[in-house]
Amino acid sequence: LTSTSFSVSVSTIASLDTGNIEDILNNAGVALVNFYADWCRFSQMLQPIFEEASNIAREEFPDVTQVVFARVDCDQHSDIAQRYRISKYPTLKLFRNGMMMKREYRGQRSVTAIADFIRQQKVDPIKEIHSLEEVNTADRDRRNIIGYFDQKDSENYHTFEKVANILRDDCVFLAAFGDVSQTERFSGDNVIYKPMGETVPDMVYLGSLTNFDLTYAWAQDKCVPLVREITFENGEELTEEGIPFLILFHVKEDTESLEKFQHEVARQLISEKGSINFLHADCEKFRHPLLHIQKTPADCPVIAIDSFRHMYVYPEFRDIEIPGKLRQFVLDLHSGKLHREFHHGPDPTDSTPGQEEIGEVASNPPESSFQKLAPSETRYTLLRDRDEL
Repeated sequence: LTSTSFSVSVSTIASLDTGNIEDILNNAGVALVNFYADWCRFSQMLQPIFEEASNIAREEFPDVTQVVFARVDCDQHSDIAQRYRISKYPTLKLFRNGMMMKREYRGQRSVTAIADFIRQQKVDPIKEIHSLEEVNTADRDRRNIIGYFDQKDSENYHTFEKVANILRDDCVFLAAFGDVSQTERFSGDNVIYKPMGETVPDMVYLGSLTNFDLTYAWAQDKCVPLVREITFENGEELTEEGIPFLILFHVKEDTESLEKFQHEVARQLISEKGSINFLHADCEKFRHPLLHIQKTPADCPVIAIDSFRHMYVYPEFRDIEIPGKLRQFVLDLHSGKLHREFHHGPDPTDSTPGQEEIGEVASNPPESSFQKLAPSETRYTLLRDRDEL
């Protein structure tokens, strides 16, 4: 009897398994998926809220392919949980046309907040421009991607639309059609990227607009910078990416240090992109991590690595322009050298033969500060069987 009444109450929620997951998600414009475990108390608390939010969404978006609410029992379907790297229960992940979005839902667990989140996801991310003057007044503090199309109902525009929906949080998307866009379409439909800053030149997309993968890869490269800003709002999601941080702490007005850091990261560390996150942080906002490494905003700019176990300070900011020095700092993290040297003093080298024994402990590196921005145990059941970083 209980299971019957339960299944009736979740009639607007699709239960996903290996047999139906691809079909359901690939055909959904937007899908919010609840990865849960029956024994987890936070999952139990979320369940009625998620059900009610799904009922509201169904009323507002009756087309079942527009918005889908779904759930995965991670105990029953551990293969699916592993595929989507679920490390805590409950996790609410957003999918668009089958593609998992990087940003999961981390907002308030209330019916209103979840329903509002879905409404926001259904707002068209592309602003139509009616005169090319509007392009000149675009906000140059944001990254802008502008599409010039002959018509809206075209394969080119549908690709642009799909890309805009996925990258809506990272770029501003604008589009012009027909006569308005004609002067910009000398060789057919055209997409350009306007970077931040008044003097930076535009970049033109030269690939095929009917090829979604190419268009998306180009736009993602432009919209998601190599060096991202860490804030208290995005700290949890960055921490959960699970790779150490290389952070520049700088005073907000000090854009020169940031530009140098960005330049050297691109020059020395592009090959390490998947093994470390390149970030910059406002010295004033992140005073506490600075104090952790015996620094204050007056010492900025300061570079440090947070491995989620310890924090390691790069000796001198000005040395980043020495070829290969910043790269070596990161490689020394990966090889364990930073950890050894903080605990035991410099590694023996050829120039110091006979230094075989490790003497007294040289120092203890400060514990990780940014680990504290990870998901809270008062909201999630965290899975502990992950490798410690």
